[in-house]
Amino acid sequence: MAVLLEEIVHSVELWLKHLRKKPQPYVDPNLDPVLLVPGVAGSILKAVSNDNGKEERVWIRIFGADYKCRTKLWSRFDPSTGTTMSLDPKSSVVVPEDRFGLYAIDVLDPDMIIGRDCVYYFHEMIVEMIKWGFQEGQTLFGFGYDFRQSNRLPKTLERLAAKLELVYNASGGKKITIISHSMGGLLVKCFMCLHSDIFEKYVKNWISIAAPFQGAPGYVISTFLNGMSFVEGWEQNFFISKWSMHQLLIECPSIYELMSCPSFDWQQIPLLEIWRERLDSEGNSHIILESYPPAENIEIFKEALSSNTVNYDGEIIPLPFNLEILKWASETHEVLSSAKVPSRVKFYNIYGTNLETPHSVCYGSEETPVSDLLQLPFFEPKYICVDGDGTVPTESAKADGLNAEARVGVPGEHRGILCDHHVFRILKHWLKADSDPYYNPLNDYVILPTAFEMEKHREKGFQVTSLKEEWEIISEDDQDSVADTKPSVSSISVSHVGDDQSSWAEAHATVIIHPQNEGKQHVELNAISVSVDS
Repeated sequence: MAVLLEEIVHSVELWLKHLRKKPQPYVDPNLDPVLLVPGVAGSILKAVSNDNGKEERVWIRIFGADYKCRTKLWSRFDPSTGTTMSLDPKSSVVVPEDRFGLYAIDVLDPDMIIGRDCVYYFHEMIVEMIKWGFQEGQTLFGFGYDFRQSNRLPKTLERLAAKLELVYNASGGKKITIISHSMGGLLVKCFMCLHSDIFEKYVKNWISIAAPFQGAPGYVISTFLNGMSFVEGWEQNFFISKWSMHQLLIECPSIYELMSCPSFDWQQIPLLEIWRERLDSEGNSHIILESYPPAENIEIFKEALSSNTVNYDGEIIPLPFNLEILKWASETHEVLSSAKVPSRVKFYNIYGTNLETPHSVCYGSEETPVSDLLQLPFFEPKYICVDGDGTVPTESAKADGLNAEARVGVPGEHRGILCDHHVFRILKHWLKADSDPYYNPLNDYVILPTAFEMEKHREKGFQVTSLKEEWEIISEDDQDSVADTKPSVSSISVSHVGDDQSSWAEAHATVIIHPQNEGKQHVELNAISVSVDS
């Protein structure tokens, strides 16, 4: 009896342990490894003291953000190395490698609780991919980098090469799918061009999301003249000011590399427009709208930023529009334009659509013209928009200049597209993490066969075959759904006569397409064929 009681107690203890045990996430051993590469401002950056090795997060943080930006991130470009060096001589900026590189690109301010989703980067995609069977450190990795630097900086590309080798070895020699977002696409494209042998050795697929392949002209013009904010809403009151961001980005090669690609033939040329007051030969004042294409923007930037300075630790440092960085960026554009996808690598492109996206920028107005270009940074820009994701024009994101397996447009915002369920579904399909053979990522709908019947019989020397098949098309688009719309009916007939005229066949088919209702559309096919053999 004691033995039985002991067994009962042991069984209850095991049961209690089982209740407390968290369920292990599903792991699919057949998945290929994935490396996530973020865009501009998409990596946590830490400043490490050169004296004692103490670390502190300087990007992103909400509290004390502006001060840390000015003291730890402000920098100067060194044309001899192509590196932008922090003004603080006592610390170095590094990217944390925790969680196999995923920590740096997941939640950019891990300490933030209220409004945390505003600092999500790849967070929701990581969560989703783990549900599909990916595992951190086995099939899921991240590559964060110092986004202030050039996309072809040798040091960054060396780190990426080492990361690819690490991922390849950690996954047991499986080739990698790179998923890049935004400027990360330019980084990957530079690496692919300059290190094509390493790229082909380790990479199986490259999926680019919302990449500014031909630049983000409206975004960059206003960044150079007015600065920018990475956080919207109430949180920006605690974040880095636009002025501090302006002084940071004016010395960042990566931003110059986002300028409009000089060799690209835009459908609509991006312009910098300025309402200005001019005097004619007789001294009469006229208000005119001047327009400057990308090649002529440079002179405006030079004059408007000619007296731009910052006070760093009591020293006045001039920060004009940097022509040395511009030269470096021009060479980067040449690298990007010459890149080719290796023959054994597949490239896919997802780009954002359906949002008003700055393309041209206008300063001043007919009532309030710009009298002095030095005042441009104090004018509020007005945007002339085109279709895109709110940051990158669709035209730029589509024009990758590469041999693509597929290009898919998804309605969505530039950063928000990383948590879009349409994008998740497309990625799941391309990563072979699903088992739906009927999913069509190019149109983002599912075709489900719902019925299939076929009968054959002979009648008075004729071979008669009848077929009935039905499908359900499931999609998000229900705009054309009208309750009283009648079904659309189409017919087709095909006949064939043999060479000796003694055999023939004839087929008739009717297709009925029912109106879409609640995201579903029913399609019926009824067909019959009759044939006579010699």
